[in-house]
Amino acid sequence: MSLDNHIEQPVVETERFDLRPLRLSDVGLLEHYMSDERVARMTSSIPHPLPPAAAEAYVNRVISSERLEDVWAMDGLKSDRAELMGIISLDRMDSNQSEVRYWVAPVYWNTGLASDAVRALVEANPMNNRTIFASVFQDNPASGRVLTNCGFDYIGDAEEFSVARNAKVPTWTYINKLG
Repeated sequence: MSLDNHIEQPVVETERFDLRPLRLSDVGLLEHYMSDERVARMTSSIPHPLPPAAAEAYVNRVISSERLEDVWAMDGLKSDRAELMGIISLDRMDSNQSEVRYWVAPVYWNTGLASDAVRALVEANPMNNRTIFASVFQDNPASGRVLTNCGFDYIGDAEEFSVARNAKVPTWTYINKLG
């Protein structure tokens, strides 16, 4: 017996961009941005240097019906920006909880894009979460400000392994309790 794990992933619209599911046509821009050491070092999962075909494998994994996370492209076409300016994801956890993760292409840093994306995804709450967690590397305080600006509360320190750094990196952990 096969269980259908397919979960529809909605488009979340904002005034200046849409959050839409990733698609294979995103591979080129994903590879370009994921290859940037500044992006990779601020994530736990992007290796640097980026191996060949890693972006395509990532897209194939996150569009699969067996996926454990939903990933959205920050698509700026509606405001004459790039089709992919960054990504944001929700990793499903038990008990109506998830973890939000995001990165923004360096050309869009300090534009409010990350804050707008996190805020839009929390407000849309496509997984009907009661709680959303997040963690950021302590050497990336801008990401911590994104979370606090979006209603997340700091709950403590931890550490997470960064593939690009090949090391454990101190993190700050945040929580947003929804309704």
